[in-house]
Amino acid sequence: MFCASTQAALVRFQNGRGLHASGVCDEQTWMALVEAGWRLGDRLLLLRAPQLRGDDVAGLQEALNHVGFDCGRPDGILGPATIRALSDFQRNCGLTPDGVCGATTVRMLDVLRRQSGSGPGVASVRESESVRRMPSLGSLRIVIGQFGGLSSVGRSVARSLRLSGATVMSTDEYEAPAQAAAANRFGATIYLGFEARTEPCTEVCYFAVPTFESVGGRSLGARIANELTNVLPEPARLRGMRLPVLRETRMPAVLCSLGPVRDVVDATDDLTRAVVDAVAGWTAAPLPVPDLDRA
Repeated sequence: MFCASTQAALVRFQNGRGLHASGVCDEQTWMALVEAGWRLGDRLLLLRAPQLRGDDVAGLQEALNHVGFDCGRPDGILGPATIRALSDFQRNCGLTPDGVCGATTVRMLDVLRRQSGSGPGVASVRESESVRRMPSLGSLRIVIGQFGGLSSVGRSVARSLRLSGATVMSTDEYEAPAQAAAANRFGATIYLGFEARTEPCTEVCYFAVPTFESVGGRSLGARIANELTNVLPEPARLRGMRLPVLRETRMPAVLCSLGPVRDVVDATDDLTRAVVDAVAGWTAAPLPVPDLDRA
């Protein structure tokens, strides 16, 4: 029976997984519950379609990054970059480089990980260096996405960024993975999303999991949150989250969850100036990030 205690447990799970804590077991939450049930070693991990997803995949990615084999951010999605890193690891360890993670590979990863000490991992170092070399605003390729109700805001921001010289593509695909895929195909430098909320809300979200956070996403998000101060009634809040559009984009990505819609639309001009100023300031000095409390 779905009672009050079950709902409370669901909210705790959603908070712990970096999802919106709605207390409703929607498709996004159900998939997260399924993924949370896997641990590294529970099943063979190999490239297939659709791609395997789960905490075991994230565990494999975290371990490979930790011992120096770059498979990108630990997003829990088993794609070609993870398989290449896995095959390189197997080859370097004298194992058959078949790109399949079974019991022998897991044991070898455990041994080397215990011997390698602590550190941010190669994926974090790589992203920090790429952000440090961020081009000027006029050289950026930006994807602007919106999830219902904020199309006027998205158009205004896109138009202003184009006038600043950036190459901008807009998307209003209903599903977050479709927006992420469009940004990846476009070869975007950054992704900026706008999500309408019914309640008063000014949340600026970037990709983060317990063992990794997007350096570029956090620094850009911090600048946007700072610029949004006093634009909307609700104080701006910076949050590291695991929402699908942040998880599946391969570039620094920020999702602005804003509400109520009427207040946000009424503040379109001020909001546009705030976002464009934040992007311009970020490209000029992407690191270090402004100091702003995180959730």
